[in-house]
Amino acid sequence: MTSDDRQRDSAVSVELSEVVTWEPENALDRFAVWADSAIRTGLRVVLVLTALIILGVITVVTGLSAVTDPLVFSLVILSVVPALGLAVFVWYADVGADEPLSLLLATFILGMLFAAFAAVLNTIGFSIVALVPVGTMLLFFYLVVGPVEEGVKLLAVRLFAFRHPRFDAVIDGAVYGAVAGLGFATIENALYITASIDVFGQPAEWIGPVGETAAVRALAGPGHVIYSAIAGYYLGMAKFNPQYAGPLVVKGITIAALIHATYNVTVQAIPMVIVELAGVSIFTALIAFIIVYDGMAAYYLYRKLARYRHAYRTSRGSKGGGLRPELEEFDSK
Repeated sequence: MTSDDRQRDSAVSVELSEVVTWEPENALDRFAVWADSAIRTGLRVVLVLTALIILGVITVVTGLSAVTDPLVFSLVILSVVPALGLAVFVWYADVGADEPLSLLLATFILGMLFAAFAAVLNTIGFSIVALVPVGTMLLFFYLVVGPVEEGVKLLAVRLFAFRHPRFDAVIDGAVYGAVAGLGFATIENALYITASIDVFGQPAEWIGPVGETAAVRALAGPGHVIYSAIAGYYLGMAKFNPQYAGPLVVKGITIAALIHATYNVTVQAIPMVIVELAGVSIFTALIAFIIVYDGMAAYYLYRKLARYRHAYRTSRGSKGGGLRPELEEFDSK
């Protein structure tokens, strides 16, 4: 470009300012920028505070406070160990820069908090689909539970980590999605476990049933991590494909919600069929079903992560190691 060309482009840019282009140039412009930022921050704060209030109400109504009992707390922690292991695997699959602990912790906490929104929306959704006399539970799982729970987990990522500069690669979406799923699974497991306690009994009376509940929840928890990691991967793609951001987010939530809802439907029936055919206990049949089902979902996620790792390493090699592909997402321009 010649000097004349640059001068002409500069003149055109000045001429179009406040006509079709805009940059903050005066006090009013800077106030508009500040107000927009303040409103966005305020909305995020309101969202978090609302989730805290709802979770507080749920704690009082459902007896979730029983989790403060050391024995119950220990069972809750043990119940999320498999989900934690899976989240660590997804984190380990990130071939780019390590994610800051502060962002991971914030996403985990938001995953727990926003489970409160899911509880409310699921309750409202069920009251609506219950008006349909046929296929109520199918509608509930596919139209309410799947989309709502996968949506709020993705919101936990979108609200904070997604906006941070360290969210600089597509695969980061899977990492933070997995962590949000871990947070969601933790509070859900705590709700199931505390709900199974007879508050008027002694530990010797409820430790058996509560232990069984914790074991079942340990099997169910990894699903939340897998499903939200899949949706999170598409959220990561959305960040680096802004022209298709909306469709990519919808696609990710749809895939995760369908896998999630299908699990909820089939876990009610297939283990019973296994019991009848194989003559095993219901718990054994449940374990077998969950391992196979979540194993297939995990393989789908693994294939996406593996393809990313291959593309990352190929791109890094082709650029002679001089460019950080995790920041450029393989942009060859």
